[in-house]
Amino acid sequence: MKLIKPDNFHEPVGHYSPAVVSNGFVFVSGQLAVDPETGEATGGTIEEQTEQCLRNLEHVLIASESGLSHLVKVTIFVSDESLWGPVNETYRRVLGDHRPARAIIPVSDFRRPFLIEVEAIAEIKV
Repeated sequence: MKLIKPDNFHEPVGHYSPAVVSNGFVFVSGQLAVDPETGEATGGTIEEQTEQCLRNLEHVLIASESGLSHLVKVTIFVSDESLWGPVNETYRRVLGDHRPARAIIPVSDFRRPFLIEVEAIAEIKV
Protein backbone atom coordinates (compact mmCIF):
# COMPACT_ATOMS: atom_id res chain seq x y z
CA MET A 1 0.00 0.00 0.00
CA LYS A 2 1.22 3.50 -0.88
CA LEU A 3 -0.22 6.78 0.43
CA ILE A 4 -0.41 9.52 -2.22
CA LYS A 5 -0.18 13.28 -1.74
CA PRO A 6 0.58 15.04 -5.04
CA ASP A 7 3.23 17.74 -5.21
CA ASN A 8 1.73 21.25 -5.06
CA PHE A 9 -1.42 19.88 -3.42
CA HIS A 10 -2.90 21.42 -0.27
CA GLU A 11 -2.73 19.59 3.05
CA PRO A 12 -5.98 17.73 3.77
CA VAL A 13 -8.09 19.32 6.51
CA GLY A 14 -8.82 15.92 8.07
CA HIS A 15 -6.73 12.86 8.94
CA TYR A 16 -6.58 11.15 5.53
CA SER A 17 -4.53 10.84 2.34
CA PRO A 18 -5.75 12.26 -0.97
CA ALA A 19 -5.34 8.75 -2.39
CA VAL A 20 -4.13 5.27 -1.55
CA VAL A 21 -2.67 2.86 -4.10
CA SER A 22 -3.29 -0.81 -3.29
CA ASN A 23 -3.32 -4.01 -5.36
CA GLY A 24 -3.29 -2.21 -8.71
CA PHE A 25 -6.04 0.26 -7.81
CA VAL A 26 -6.13 3.90 -6.73
CA PHE A 27 -8.69 4.84 -4.09
CA VAL A 28 -9.20 8.62 -4.21
CA SER A 29 -10.64 10.48 -1.24
CA GLY A 30 -13.49 12.92 -1.78
CA GLN A 31 -12.45 15.93 -3.86
CA LEU A 32 -14.09 19.29 -3.30
CA ALA A 33 -14.10 22.39 -5.50
CA VAL A 34 -10.91 23.85 -4.06
CA ASP A 35 -7.75 25.32 -5.50
CA PRO A 36 -5.36 22.34 -5.39
CA GLU A 37 -2.46 24.45 -4.08
CA THR A 38 -4.20 26.60 -1.47
CA GLY A 39 -7.23 24.52 -0.51
CA GLU A 40 -9.44 27.62 -0.88
CA ALA A 41 -12.98 27.15 -2.23
CA THR A 42 -13.44 27.93 -5.94
CA GLY A 43 -16.38 28.19 -8.33
CA GLY A 44 -19.82 29.47 -7.57
CA THR A 45 -21.95 27.45 -9.98
CA ILE A 46 -22.44 23.71 -9.88
CA GLU A 47 -20.80 23.44 -13.31
CA GLU A 48 -17.68 25.28 -12.09
CA GLN A 49 -17.53 23.23 -8.91
CA THR A 50 -18.01 19.95 -10.81
CA GLU A 51 -15.21 20.79 -13.22
CA GLN A 52 -12.86 21.76 -10.36
CA CYS A 53 -13.61 18.52 -8.50
CA LEU A 54 -12.86 16.50 -11.65
CA ARG A 55 -9.63 18.44 -12.30
CA ASN A 56 -8.55 17.79 -8.70
CA LEU A 57 -9.43 14.13 -9.17
CA GLU A 58 -7.33 14.04 -12.34
CA HIS A 59 -4.41 15.70 -10.50
CA VAL A 60 -4.49 13.02 -7.78
CA LEU A 61 -4.86 10.20 -10.34
CA ILE A 62 -1.85 11.40 -12.36
CA ALA A 63 0.24 11.51 -9.16
CA SER A 64 -0.91 7.92 -8.58
CA GLU A 65 0.20 6.73 -12.05
CA SER A 66 -3.37 6.63 -13.32
CA GLY A 67 -5.75 9.02 -15.08
CA LEU A 68 -9.38 9.78 -15.85
CA SER A 69 -9.46 7.13 -18.59
CA HIS A 70 -8.62 4.49 -15.96
CA LEU A 71 -11.56 5.30 -13.68
CA VAL A 72 -13.52 2.22 -12.62
CA LYS A 73 -16.08 3.70 -10.20
CA VAL A 74 -17.03 7.30 -9.36
CA THR A 75 -19.26 8.38 -6.49
CA ILE A 76 -20.60 11.93 -6.60
CA PHE A 77 -22.31 13.57 -3.64
CA VAL A 78 -24.47 16.63 -4.40
CA SER A 79 -26.27 19.04 -2.08
CA ASP A 80 -29.57 18.69 -3.96
CA GLU A 81 -30.96 16.15 -6.43
CA SER A 82 -31.92 18.98 -8.81
CA LEU A 83 -28.18 19.34 -9.57
CA TRP A 84 -28.06 15.94 -11.31
CA GLY A 85 -28.52 17.39 -14.83
CA PRO A 86 -25.77 20.03 -14.79
CA VAL A 87 -23.40 17.66 -12.95
CA ASN A 88 -24.05 14.92 -15.52
CA GLU A 89 -23.46 17.30 -18.44
CA THR A 90 -20.16 18.62 -17.05
CA TYR A 91 -19.05 15.08 -16.15
CA ARG A 92 -19.86 13.89 -19.71
CA ARG A 93 -17.92 16.78 -21.23
CA VAL A 94 -14.83 16.18 -19.07
CA LEU A 95 -14.79 12.36 -19.30
CA GLY A 96 -15.75 12.15 -22.97
CA ASP A 97 -16.35 8.60 -24.20
CA HIS A 98 -15.13 6.95 -20.97
CA ARG A 99 -18.07 5.70 -18.88
CA PRO A 100 -17.02 4.23 -15.54
CA ALA A 101 -19.59 2.92 -13.08
CA ARG A 102 -21.09 5.87 -11.21
CA ALA A 103 -23.53 6.94 -8.53
CA ILE A 104 -24.83 10.44 -7.79
CA ILE A 105 -26.09 10.68 -4.22
CA PRO A 106 -27.93 13.70 -2.80
CA VAL A 107 -26.95 14.58 0.77
CA SER A 108 -28.79 17.09 2.92
CA ASP A 109 -26.01 18.47 5.10
CA PHE A 110 -23.18 19.74 2.90
CA ARG A 111 -20.35 21.96 4.14
CA ARG A 112 -20.85 25.43 2.63
CA PRO A 113 -20.02 26.78 0.08
CA PHE A 114 -19.64 23.35 -1.51
CA LEU A 115 -22.36 21.82 -3.68
CA ILE A 116 -20.50 18.65 -4.75
CA GLU A 117 -17.84 16.14 -3.68
CA VAL A 118 -16.35 13.43 -5.92
CA GLU A 119 -14.56 10.24 -4.85
CA ALA A 120 -13.30 7.50 -7.14
CA ILE A 121 -11.58 4.19 -7.71
CA ALA A 122 -9.27 3.77 -10.71
CA GLU A 123 -6.82 1.24 -12.09
CA ILE A 124 -3.10 1.93 -12.22
CA LYS A 125 -1.81 2.39 -15.78
CA VAL A 126 -0.11 -0.77 -16.99
